[in-house]
Amino acid sequence: MLILSREAEQDVRSAFEWYEDQRENLGRAFMAEVDRALEAVQERPEAYLQCYKFVRRALCKRFPYAIYFVLKNSDVVVLAVLHQRRHPASWRKRIQ
Repeated sequence: MLILSREAEQDVRSAFEWYEDQRENLGRAFMAEVDRALEAVQERPEAYLQCYKFVRRALCKRFPYAIYFVLKNSDVVVLAVLHQRRHPASWRKRIQ
């Protein structure tokens, strides 16, 4: 099961709004790309390398965003969906 943390949901919402403010339907394109990446993560989570301790990272192709997630039992828990230029501390503090 794929689980998005509240923080990850807020990350996606904020990015969607920013892209939509830049150009109509660009936010929708962003959402489609994030959905595609999340589907790939859900299908094969272990295909993604660990980037920090037990946290794995998947990259979006069209937009410079990374999805940070952990595996908990049979679940994929998304901690953050952030622009790749964000400082790593911005998502590392979300590790529980």
